[in-house]
Amino acid sequence: LFDGVYPFYPQKRKAAVFDISTIIVIVVFLTFACSFLLIIPGIRGRARLYWTLRVLLSLAVGVVIVVVQFTGDWETGWVKANTSYKSFSHALVNVDIGLHIGLAGVNVTLMGNPVNQLNETINYNEHFAWSFDTDYDHSYSEGLEKGLPSPILYVAEKFTTQSACGVHRQYRISGHYASATLWVAFCTWLISNMLFSMPVLVYGGYMLLVTGAFMIFSLLSFSTVRNSPMCPIQFGTAALHTDYGGSFWLTLAIGLLCFVAGITVVALHYFNLDLLKTFFDLREDNEEEYQEMTEVYINPHFVNKGL
Repeated sequence: LFDGVYPFYPQKRKAAVFDISTIIVIVVFLTFACSFLLIIPGIRGRARLYWTLRVLLSLAVGVVIVVVQFTGDWETGWVKANTSYKSFSHALVNVDIGLHIGLAGVNVTLMGNPVNQLNETINYNEHFAWSFDTDYDHSYSEGLEKGLPSPILYVAEKFTTQSACGVHRQYRISGHYASATLWVAFCTWLISNMLFSMPVLVYGGYMLLVTGAFMIFSLLSFSTVRNSPMCPIQFGTAALHTDYGGSFWLTLAIGLLCFVAGITVVALHYFNLDLLKTFFDLREDNEEEYQEMTEVYINPHFVNKGL
């Protein structure tokens, strides 16, 4: 007991999928999308469809670039095991143990099968941050003081700086550079949107290619941690293995989409410029451009006076 308080959570710990930052980013981009949908009826003709495709695809790229900065499923793994629940106790529980690795830290999830065992609710999700403005070891020490369940502490201990696994520095550096390249991709995405709003479409296509390249660079940065052997995480005979998660594959898909869109814009610029201008609603009205005066009226009085 610690001052009369039992050193385990009395309340139910819910395994969170999205954090507050992710929700805020999604709400902001949904607001932009809804605002555009309100004004889309004012666009006439086929240009309405082109505007809808351009804006929604652009917003999808932007929201993915920002959201994956805060998600925790770049690398995930689950295992079902019978393991001890508390220190200095031989009581075993049947649980699902999940490890979710993001760019800024790890989340360890513990869920009982069933949830209520040993007269307690086993449903935990704990976050341990390793970004440059946080101290992972301090977060781990706070978990020890809280009295977190043994499986969570066992998994979290693998990523401490003092662990024999030695993966803390690798994940921290790789996550930092992956995050930095994604922010550069976000800046190039903004520049591409500015260029697409002006009659320099080919340069917007080039910036889309740069955006896709930086997104791929972020994936390469994060994947470098897979080159070193992962420390085994064993729960009896069961082992916890991780693989690339949803955020990793989503970033890859959007990066490839940027490459396809950029190559398409550049190719149309050199082979079918009129179609490209039509899609971006920049086609000039040929009738007005080449309109000629059919009749000319001349006042003879002013002509004679001038002569």
